[in-house]
Amino acid sequence: MNRTSRIYIAGHNGMVGSALVRRLKNCGYQHLITAPRQSLDLLDQHAVMDFFAQKSIDIVLLAAAKVGGIHANSTQPASFLYENLVIETNVIHAAFKNHTQQLVFFGSSCIYPKFCPQPIKEDYLLTSGFEQTNEAYAISKIAGLKLCEAYNRQFGTRFISVMPTNLYGPNDNYDLQSGHVLAALIRKTHEAKLAGEESLSVWGSGSPRREFLHVDDLASAVLALLNNDVTEGTFNVGYGKDIAIADLARLVCDVAGFSGSLRFDLSKPDGTPRKLLDVSRLAELGWSPTIPLRDGIAATYADFENSVQQPRCASA
Repeated sequence: MNRTSRIYIAGHNGMVGSALVRRLKNCGYQHLITAPRQSLDLLDQHAVMDFFAQKSIDIVLLAAAKVGGIHANSTQPASFLYENLVIETNVIHAAFKNHTQQLVFFGSSCIYPKFCPQPIKEDYLLTSGFEQTNEAYAISKIAGLKLCEAYNRQFGTRFISVMPTNLYGPNDNYDLQSGHVLAALIRKTHEAKLAGEESLSVWGSGSPRREFLHVDDLASAVLALLNNDVTEGTFNVGYGKDIAIADLARLVCDVAGFSGSLRFDLSKPDGTPRKLLDVSRLAELGWSPTIPLRDGIAATYADFENSVQQPRCASA
């Protein structure tokens, strides 16, 4: 990849896409191609084909997706499966048909089996059953990963896949029903502080352990892959350490200045007991995360406070 490459960031308004745009601009890439949902519906195959034919795209960063937390995934499985399958098949096929040089497909650590050995290696994919609350989303992302592998094998394309751990950072979705755990905790804690509540409700038992990566670190990992001219394969992207949800909630409370107690809602699902990624493949390329969890949460909380004053779209 060089500074003159024409790079299409699909999903540039979302948390991941906007981080990619920031990183690329900061690194001097000038030819960034974006298209808001109003002008390009990635569910429309003909529109996607026409877009690629017109834009002479060299590199695709496929960050567009329908995303959400446990509640959204468990109550909208058909929507998650259908929309993600259509988006990724449309974009990946259009990239092939229009001779795109490279493509990065963004998956998720939720593709791995529910009871995986820890830390999770890329080779553990499809070795046992899924976590039921996000099965539909996981299946759609596995299909995208396998589609990239199939195009590489059949047509000699240079399509790779990244599987990020739980992400957070600027431009996150703070909706309590559709947002991910850290963003939802930030909002709930902020509102509890403003309301003078004595306690904060946390989904589940608080015992599951999760890994959290700042989205700017994900963007740096993607550039590391492209700059190392990686042409195939699947790569985990993670922080390298995990934390219990209860301890995460306490950390968010401390950052936000909320002094109340925690109440664990055992009627809500815990999800996978533990999810920590093995990131040795990326480490071999010289990449490692640079943003400590507490610092990242503090910056994200400041972003949330700003979003309360100036609401914006947080779509993927």
